[in-house]
Amino acid sequence: MNILIWHVHGAYTEAFVQGAHRYLLPTLPEGGPWGGGRAGRDWPANAVERTPDQLADDDVDVVVLQRPDELELARSWLGRTPGRDVPAVYLEHNTPGGPAATTRHPVADRDDLLLVHVTAFNDLMWDSGTTATTVVEHGVPDPGHRWTGELPAAVAVINEPLRRGRVTGTDLLPLLAGPAGIDVFGMGTSGLGTALGTPSVRGMGDQPQQRMHAELARRRVYVHTARWTSLGLSLIEAMMLGMPVAVLATTEAARAVPPDAGVLATDPDLLRRGIAELAADPTAATAAGTTARAAARARFGLDRFLRDWDAVLERAVAGPDVPVPAPAAAGGGGS
Repeated sequence: MNILIWHVHGAYTEAFVQGAHRYLLPTLPEGGPWGGGRAGRDWPANAVERTPDQLADDDVDVVVLQRPDELELARSWLGRTPGRDVPAVYLEHNTPGGPAATTRHPVADRDDLLLVHVTAFNDLMWDSGTTATTVVEHGVPDPGHRWTGELPAAVAVINEPLRRGRVTGTDLLPLLAGPAGIDVFGMGTSGLGTALGTPSVRGMGDQPQQRMHAELARRRVYVHTARWTSLGLSLIEAMMLGMPVAVLATTEAARAVPPDAGVLATDPDLLRRGIAELAADPTAATAAGTTARAAARARFGLDRFLRDWDAVLERAVAGPDVPVPAPAAAGGGGS
């Protein structure tokens, strides 16, 4: 198929374009949120950049929307209305931004497209009305078992931790840092320790994925502090690296992380003690990391992810009379 999809989330798009289709990535001279193209990523040749003029001449089989404004952009650039003149699905990456369980989704009550969530929790919490939904859980390329834990520090990956604050659990970092501290990678982490008033929290900046994986694997324990976000790809990647994890048991993390992968709790004090115990016991940390890796590979493998997406795309092209697919990892169908 020829699939129109915007480059919105780099790590997610990287997994998505590993499939067998031709992926059309809009590009504009100024780049920006609507025209980033490949953004210099080392992606397969079947992920191609296309200008709006080129898209108007392309035989697009299906549009994968990720933001409300893309509905009008796709209509303008293709000369066709998504859902009516060209098949469309809407991929929702996030938990509801408003009150839990009562926030209406932007594409609620539509019979012309399929709404795809990345976790069962998100599907549960968004009010999608009568719009058909399904779940395709994340897929992550396996980076290999690389954990050494040679550095005593804990580590986290949080983009824009100061702006997002309590949503990403940034306020919990000083408590969880412990005597060896916690290194925080991601966008907007410069000056994080100063802003939080503690040198034990160290902002490490935004690193290319391969380099970041190598740095994560050198730290003792991966820490996931998000209160209200979708299941983070960085957590899954850390588990695949063979890292023991300390995870705030909220949203989908409570279901996706096995207890034997480290420590899973809603009490930050339990997380703090668990991090200290894993750091002090290499044998336990190694066993937890092995469990984490096995669980992540079994549930979030790239092959499963691409198979699930193929089923969704085939349903979208076949039309709304075809039943909503039930991807293998989701454990159930749509609504």
